[in-house]
Amino acid sequence: MIKAITNVAVYDFTDFTEDAYVLFSDKIVGIGKMADFEDLGYEITDGKGCLLMPGLVNGHMHIYSAFARGMNVPYHPANFQEILDQLWWKMDRHLDLKMIYDSGIVCAVDSMKNGVTTLIDHHASGLDITGSLKTLKKAVCEDALLRGVFAFETSDRFNIDQTIEENSRFMANNHTPFTSGLFGLHASMSLSEATLTKVKLALGDDPIHIHVAESEMDQADCLEKYGEWVVSRLKRHGLLNSGSLLAHCIHVHDEELEIIKEQNCVIAVNVSSNMNNGVGLPNLRAFRNKGIRVIAGNDGLSAAMALEYQNLLFASHLKDKTPTGFGLDDLKKIINDTYEYASARLGIGLGRIKKGNAADFLLLPYVAPTPMNQSNAMAHVFFGLFPAFKPKQVFVAGQAVVKDYEVNPTLKRKYAVAENSARILWENIEKEDTK
Repeated sequence: MIKAITNVAVYDFTDFTEDAYVLFSDKIVGIGKMADFEDLGYEITDGKGCLLMPGLVNGHMHIYSAFARGMNVPYHPANFQEILDQLWWKMDRHLDLKMIYDSGIVCAVDSMKNGVTTLIDHHASGLDITGSLKTLKKAVCEDALLRGVFAFETSDRFNIDQTIEENSRFMANNHTPFTSGLFGLHASMSLSEATLTKVKLALGDDPIHIHVAESEMDQADCLEKYGEWVVSRLKRHGLLNSGSLLAHCIHVHDEELEIIKEQNCVIAVNVSSNMNNGVGLPNLRAFRNKGIRVIAGNDGLSAAMALEYQNLLFASHLKDKTPTGFGLDDLKKIINDTYEYASARLGIGLGRIKKGNAADFLLLPYVAPTPMNQSNAMAHVFFGLFPAFKPKQVFVAGQAVVKDYEVNPTLKRKYAVAENSARILWENIEKEDTK
């Protein structure tokens, strides 16, 4: 059945339309002005007083981080490696399939409530490697009805053969508009030469998803052990296939940016996490000057992307020491490049409210207190909606996954019982700490 949202303003980071209607099933059937609307028996939602926008995409996520919220562990890191040792690696090595599923439900529910409908995830779990990506798919895409691109971060901390097989199997068996895969790698500093050689044999022409030069320690380790920078090492091993996703890239050098551009790779920036970890900020101006595609993620710091977009602009102003070096148009390009990247991975149109694209969109109550039009719509969204971004309704493939700010009762129940998995995880970490 065709559905309609009427009397609504529409903005998709490109076009703004007042007093509009949108027709949709699982995809958008049409969009027009209310003056031309004819009710042909549609299931109608009145969008008066609301802005309709496309569902957001998180371009680099760690779903399991949902269980880090409030966790109390001995934590006195002096550098980035100690952040990994004392928190994230301590946590991920205790994850089993039940915990992975429950963290997927928590992250999916929190994400949809924040208007995020597609997640590009970078997963790690020590207890259960095999089946972990399928479990995430079950939670996020099948039960919560969001879209997801999943990868297991291969690392010498884990059984390498299992991580390679998990990535390869998942990528081979998942090519749908809801789910696909990337070949996950942690970072150069946790990957030996032997491991990268093994990965290349299994990889073929598929793209990878890897942390690159998130801290200076990654570059220093690579230079000391191999006499080259991280990106050069990845290229030497033949891993930088077209479409590969390189997260962070804070401490890359100019020659590495040339390689990233030549290999048609994409950088995923995560400025809130970078500031939180004290590792620095990406040089967006240099990325832009090289013509490198940049997308936005949040590194699992939260389930929200609107906050990430704000921090991306403000952090860029601080790094460049000017309020004019990175503007709203630059932010829109990153947002739209994120949509294009996710669209390519899933084989479906995301991000534009136009005929034929996926019916993934949000309804946000918004009455503009000043004139709103094509030229200033992004400013309204950035300063008026992003500071408190809570959609009233969220649609994925035409289905309402959030209604009146709430998810369905089944997801509510699954979300509530996930606390038990978190408790067990924390107890297991505490047992390890007391040994």
